[in-house]
Amino acid sequence: MTTTRERHGLLIVNTGDGKGKTTAALGILTRAWGRGMKVQVFQFIKQSTGNWGEVRALKKMEIPVTTMGGGFTWLSKDLNHDADLARACWQEAAKAILEGDAEIILLYEFTYPMHFGWIPVEEVLDVLRRRPANRHVIITGRNAPPELIEAADLVTEMTKIKHPYDNNIGAQPGIEF
Repeated sequence: MTTTRERHGLLIVNTGDGKGKTTAALGILTRAWGRGMKVQVFQFIKQSTGNWGEVRALKKMEIPVTTMGGGFTWLSKDLNHDADLARACWQEAAKAILEGDAEIILLYEFTYPMHFGWIPVEEVLDVLRRRPANRHVIITGRNAPPELIEAADLVTEMTKIKHPYDNNIGAQPGIEF
């Protein structure tokens, strides 16, 4: 098998019910940033006012982060508003994918808006097909649609074997947020 190092934009999907989806994606972004590549992040679910550890780090690294979520959907008082926020974030992300200058774009927790039916999977796939040939896109979240998995170049499914929540241990700073 012959491989080439020629730049080829990859579609990467990190999905599954285990931890590590975003952590893995942020690892790729850190590696790329360290090589001088332009990277950009769009968060779809986390509350826009949240000051999560990863957001703090990305800001220190001067990596553009767009956060337009309404917060945890299971706590939402207005899912229609959350859906509107996700669609607005998608419009900005789609423009960045098609016209921006970032070499790698992370769509953080983006499987959820597709899974909930807020953003049509076919619309997403259309944008991904039309992106510049050397632009990498990473999508994270549970319940990745089968069509997205089929279109992806690299798919990793994180499987939960054991989780602190199972033993009533709450979210830990630096681990979950």
